[in-house]
Amino acid sequence: QVILQESGGGSVQAGDSLRLSCLSSGRTHSAYALGWFRQAPGKEREFVASINWDGDTIYYADSVRGRFTISRDNAWSSVYLQMDNVKPEDTAVYYCALDTSNLAEARAWWDYWGRGTQVTVSS
Repeated sequence: QVILQESGGGSVQAGDSLRLSCLSSGRTHSAYALGWFRQAPGKEREFVASINWDGDTIYYADSVRGRFTISRDNAWSSVYLQMDNVKPEDTAVYYCALDTSNLAEARAWWDYWGRGTQVTVSS
């Protein structure tokens, strides 16, 4: 069983920065991708960013490319999402997810999910 725990959410002003963290624990596979998704009120969950085990394959949603940066530290079993120049439309619950196939693709089957952390951006 794998457990993902997000942290770092909060309320910020437009233009501010925020850093989300996700710690994975439990019986993780030898190599796996980690990703971030988000769900705004009344909307479907959407892909934000992902990174494979080696960190040489990274994907971003068009809406966050150039503003958000995903990174990981395998020694700490963690993935991070640096959010810069946030906008009100970034308001959502942000979820961390793990892909045991290590594909890191938005449409991959993401096997495990965290419970989410709320990010609220006011104008």
